[in-house]
Amino acid sequence: MYLVVIGWMYVVLMMSVAEATNTTGSVLGAIVTFFLYGLLPVALVVYLMRTPQRRKALKAQEAREAAERAAAALAATTATIDNSGEPDTGGHAAGAAQAQGIAPVRKEL
Repeated sequence: MYLVVIGWMYVVLMMSVAEATNTTGSVLGAIVTFFLYGLLPVALVVYLMRTPQRRKALKAQEAREAAERAAAALAATTATIDNSGEPDTGGHAAGAAQAQGIAPVRKEL
């Protein structure tokens, strides 16, 4: 694709030189020829031809970012689980102990 672009720009450059050096031509006409026949159409064609590549790169970047977010979420979950502390080796039943200030509930006599 770039070979065609380079070839077309060469043709437009030669047209512009011919316009500028002709006895009835002008430098302003050469500049207008170069822009209207060369740069603007070539820029449009190159932009349109690269659209699939830009879309593919954008999708790849989004997939990479999603994978990084998933890995970060997994690492955060794993870090939370791993940093939960040492296992309970106190020798008593698991759970919180009741406070000593609360009297047991009994029936009234």
